[in-house]
Amino acid sequence: MFSKTAWLVIPWLAVAGAVAAQDGADRTPVVVELFTSQGCSSCPAADALLAEMAGREDIIPLALHVDYWDYIGWADGFAQSRFTMRQKGYARAAGERRIYTPQMVVNGREDVVGSRPLKVAALIEKHADTPPKVALTLKREGDRLHIHARALEKTRPCVIYAVQYEPAREVMIERGENAGRSIRYTHIVRDWTEIGTLPEDAPFEAMMTVDANLPVVVLVQEDRVGPIVAAARLE
Repeated sequence: MFSKTAWLVIPWLAVAGAVAAQDGADRTPVVVELFTSQGCSSCPAADALLAEMAGREDIIPLALHVDYWDYIGWADGFAQSRFTMRQKGYARAAGERRIYTPQMVVNGREDVVGSRPLKVAALIEKHADTPPKVALTLKREGDRLHIHARALEKTRPCVIYAVQYEPAREVMIERGENAGRSIRYTHIVRDWTEIGTLPEDAPFEAMMTVDANLPVVVLVQEDRVGPIVAAARLE
């Protein structure tokens, strides 16, 4: 069971209505990326832990399903090879030679085994007071998303990503390590789009088309797989 006491020390951030914004006085939500697979017997505990983060405005949970367990008998219908490549990018940046599931990467900075709730909570708490280096504002009207970002301080080159996820779906696993289990998956990333880079000395503005039926997250991240310096979400 996840420690409720550990969660209580994490400050709450409000993101309301059709506008989400951070400025220099706020704290950016903690982004938790879970690398998981329907074919991994160790992953359901981490999937359940990620689901417990639902509804918290101070945390942005994202489940990135990888494809390297598909060979053992069950192809994960949510898996995308680009998520495997993203996980490999984190490993290279950290000087690691291997990747694994379930792995949680917190704010693009540190990783932890995703099925260890106390360690996950401690790492989230550690990053909860990180002020954003970029002011980020989102506005959404139907399938149109407007993004405005500006640097609050000097940063390394930053990439801006738009991410959309499916809130939840139940899946019956018929083969592989989890055969016979019905597992509820949440925050299932369906689309991950690189939309531009943040100029050092000018604001970034973009308008894009999104799926009006899915929540959208925008991340500002150094060096593609470096620290996440700002994040915002609209549901």
